[in-house]
Amino acid sequence: MATKKEKLPFTIYKGYPLVRSGNCIYYGDPKEPYVVFINIMATDGTAEALPTKVSVELLSTDENVSIFERSQKKSEKNSLYEALDIGMVWLQRALNKKD
Repeated sequence: MATKKEKLPFTIYKGYPLVRSGNCIYYGDPKEPYVVFINIMATDGTAEALPTKVSVELLSTDENVSIFERSQKKSEKNSLYEALDIGMVWLQRALNKKD
């Protein structure tokens, strides 16, 4: 007997949760030490509203650190794909780093 496909609460992109609220996107598991924050700052003005200016930031999830010190890396990109691409690399490197 075939079982129903289990519905996940979030979209998964390349193994990590991807959650969007308005122009803000969080990529990564909040239980892990780091997540990526993506902010869509400008769109092309068409009906599809394709992002043309995107801020991407690697953030620490350590609640003992002040909000201003949580930012590890930051960059601006010209598309959502570029932001997700660099954010995924930063996230994987940060999570794989051995202290």
